[in-house]
Amino acid sequence: MDATELAFTGLARQAEMVRAREVSPLELVELYLERIERIDPKLDAFRVVLGERALAEARQAEGRVGAGEDRPLLGVPVAVKDNLDLAGEFTGDGSAAHRGPVDRDSEQVRRLREAGAIIIGKTNLPELAIFPWTESEAFGKTRNPWNTDRSAGGSSGGSAAAVAAGLAAAGSASDGGGSIRIPAACCGLVGLKTQRGRVSLMPFPEHWHGLSVAGSVTRTVLDAAVWLDAVSGPASGDVDRAEPPARPFAESARTPPGRLRVMVSAKSPIPLVKVYGPAKEAVRETAEVLRSLGHEVIGRNPKYTDVRSSFLPRWLRGIADDANGMPDPERLEKRTRSLAGVGRRIGDRGLRRAREREARMTAKIAAIFDQCDVLVTPTIPHPPREVGRYDGRGWLWATMGAANTTPFTIPWNVTGQPAMSVPAPSLHDGLPMGVTLVGRPHDESTLISLAAQLEAEVGWPDRRPPVD
Repeated sequence: MDATELAFTGLARQAEMVRAREVSPLELVELYLERIERIDPKLDAFRVVLGERALAEARQAEGRVGAGEDRPLLGVPVAVKDNLDLAGEFTGDGSAAHRGPVDRDSEQVRRLREAGAIIIGKTNLPELAIFPWTESEAFGKTRNPWNTDRSAGGSSGGSAAAVAAGLAAAGSASDGGGSIRIPAACCGLVGLKTQRGRVSLMPFPEHWHGLSVAGSVTRTVLDAAVWLDAVSGPASGDVDRAEPPARPFAESARTPPGRLRVMVSAKSPIPLVKVYGPAKEAVRETAEVLRSLGHEVIGRNPKYTDVRSSFLPRWLRGIADDANGMPDPERLEKRTRSLAGVGRRIGDRGLRRAREREARMTAKIAAIFDQCDVLVTPTIPHPPREVGRYDGRGWLWATMGAANTTPFTIPWNVTGQPAMSVPAPSLHDGLPMGVTLVGRPHDESTLISLAAQLEAEVGWPDRRPPVD
């Protein structure tokens, strides 16, 4: 296997190769450091690359391999989004208002390290993870490896660009309104928004008042499942706890789902949002593949409820909370300060009402799954936007732009149930499009199983952006 092939093999396969001693952790780290040095200046995926630290950890991993240790991610280099604490480094949060180096790893980083993964660097995000594009005044604009004039999406765009370009085996991501699924769709990757409480957010008991979850962006469905097996499970202090799966997620990725009832719809859950032709075509093509696999495909527009009255107060108050927690809030971007000011006007009573609406909305949306096992929609209603589209725009204009990107993603942050973006069968003008599979509460397993079946048929891991 040549170096380029190895760079794109993904998390699960690299872990197998390290265990079989077909490749060493040091070889993997050196490969990715070379590619980052050569390719990342075109993309700006990484806020910081931890070269010396990663090389030292690779040598330690080689000793563990030699001693016969069996950890699921032993020696595999991964990237983490720069809103996760990594001991000895500062957590940038896409902002110049950050504090100095932190003393402890976040719970997710701790679990990745415990599984044997090597953290090769921290990836960029928009300030405070607010927008569905990855551009900040502090750390620049992250570009899409498929076309560097286009956005990698956000807020986990740095991780998505790094994984899509073969700069890391997988990357951590978080999602408070689409921030895993949107960059996965823009960059041709798998992005699983997990069930609320599946992955601990500690040191935060919860984030954005229940909207946020943690996950990954990966090349394959099995990569996502292996990652989730490594990091999932409750921690002391968590507000929410997901029901444990009946079997490991990696086993679900290797098991056919059986015949499912799948509802497909390209109708926006949010009124008046335009859905463009490429997004509709992505759903149509996916429906054809699902039919060919023997599933019952139902073309029907579900009866959504408009979740904005629950989502927006929590999102805005969450931004205000994050801004208040920054040590130098005066260094926040102007539109972030403006959004935080709006969020501070949402008092505890307004926040409580927003959260109370969730139960009614979730019950109404749950009726969709009386008619199907899985719902398929576009991930975003348009192809990846151009980089810099909102430069110089105020908070209201940028928020409207975000709303026109997130209609298919925010409902599932309100309900808390799992949703998974996977690549559509075809590229559009050389750019990926994504479709979202939505499952019942706590049922990532069915999504993983169905997505793996789609992946085997479509073959998206074989597609690579023109970056080498």
